[in-house]
This record gives sequence, structure tokens and C-alpha cells, in this order.
Amino acid sequence: MSVLVVGSVAFDTIETASEKRERILGGSANFACAAASHFSRSLMVGIVGSDYPEEWLAHLRRHGVDTDGVVRAEGESFFWAGRYSADFSSRETLDTRLGVFEHFDPTLPASFRSPRIAFLGNIAPVLQGRVLTMLEPGTLVAMDTMNLWLDTVPDEVFELVGKVHILLVNDEEAMQMTGSSHPLAAARRLSDRGPATVVVKMGAQGALLLHEGRPFICPCYPVENVVDPTGAGDSFAGAFLGSLAVERTIDQRAVHRALVYGSALASWTVEHFEPGPVLEMERRELLRRFVFVRGLLNY
Repeated sequence: MSVLVVGSVAFDTIETASEKRERILGGSANFACAAASHFSRSLMVGIVGSDYPEEWLAHLRRHGVDTDGVVRAEGESFFWAGRYSADFSSRETLDTRLGVFEHFDPTLPASFRSPRIAFLGNIAPVLQGRVLTMLEPGTLVAMDTMNLWLDTVPDEVFELVGKVHILLVNDEEAMQMTGSSHPLAAARRLSDRGPATVVVKMGAQGALLLHEGRPFICPCYPVENVVDPTGAGDSFAGAFLGSLAVERTIDQRAVHRALVYGSALASWTVEHFEPGPVLEMERRELLRRFVFVRGLLNY
């Protein structure tokens, strides 16, 4: 069973109250594939420039990520720079350079067209839609989005929402999309548009799941030292979908278990810079955090 991930493969410069890291590895596809690889085969689709390190792509392959869908083009890779507030509650974009990502036209290799699950990362809706047309019938499709697309092309976002099976958004996005003031009310309105499963990520407050009309809330694994929240949402999505990809039946029990895995792996992500530690996380540490979060639910 496999998870297809379509998203950005980038360089980031991150500033926090205590540290600055320049041109480190980032991008939604990197984090989501690194997380999903702990459960299932990951298929990465993206574009990089001539400046992107081949050794990183080789490292992904050694951990079970198929990078045949990553195109290398002449020019600079996508770059984002941001600064987090002291308590990590907000961040400011300092610089964005699209580079070769500006001309990204995703194409799926033949072997990528029938995964168990496809994840449309928060790239432009027009690109997400193109990927959707390339997938074989029977693929379970999940999508993410972001405020930029909700502000600029909301109709395109909602058209896609009606075509996917799983929607993953953060609480701010969910409320913007629905006008609701509570995550559960927002999830119900989003589910009414088509997706059988809606996940609302709520940061330090955990995540809310609505699957076939039944709500479930998962707390966060407690983190005492947040280093960098970048990629946590994508890691959460990768773990959630990777866990589902290996389930025989995707029922209430399966989605609850996947949500706990998402929480466990996202907690590890925020304690490190870059997707490398996510990829290299030891299985016993992932299971330890999974058991801890599950214990919070089964008091």
C-alpha cells in the first residue's frame, strides 16, 4: 500500500526567538513523505532546482520514499523565509521566491497513478485538480489548502473539496471556509460539501476528526521545548494518511488510531529543524509517543 504526496520541495530560512537556520531543507512534500514512510511506501511528486542536494533525495529513497516523481529543472528551488513569534503562536513571512516551482506542472509516472491514498498538499488548486484527473478510480484522495488560496481562489478550493474523500485543514482555515466560530461546527459544514472525513488541526490543542458524522478529539503529545513548528501540519498529515494506507478497513477505529499517530509524529517534528529527523525517527520512539497519547484518551 502506498501514499502519493504532491507538494513543495523547498529550502527554508527559519528565525525563532533563540536561533536562526539558513537555507535548510523544507517543503510540504518533504515532511509529509518523511512521516508517511514510517507506515507505508511513499511516492513523492514535486520539482526542485539545480541547487537542490541529490544526497537528500537519495536519503529519502533509502528510507522507502520513491522520488521518481520529483523533476529537476534548471534554476533555483522554491525558497521561503519566515520568523516565528517568541511563543510560536504566529509567524511572519520574510521572503518567498518561487524559483522553478513557478512553472511546476505535476505529472504522475504510470506507477504513481493507483496509490491507496493520494495527498494533494497545499499547492495551487488548479495543480491539485490536474493531479486528481490523473489518478485511477478507487484512489482515496485527501487534500490540504491554505489561506492564500482561500483569499484568492475560494471557488476553486470549494470545487475540489467536493471531489475528495478526506480534508485536512487547520482551525483558522476551517473557520474562514465556513464562517463558523467552533471547529466542530466548521467540520460539519465542510463534511456537508462532500468529504466523509474532515480533520481540523488545532495546534497545541490537538486535532478534531469528523468521520462519517461522528466526532473525535485527539490531544497533543506534550512538548516542553518547541524548536521549530515548520512542517508539523504536513508531518501530521503524512502520519495520518500513512497509517490509514495500511489498514484493511478504514473505519472509526482506524481513523482514530491514525489521528493518534499524527499527533505523536507531529510532536517530534516541532522539536527539530528540517524533515531529516522526521525521516530518521526511531520506531520505538514513535510507538512510545503513540502509547502515551492513547493513554490520555483511555484514562
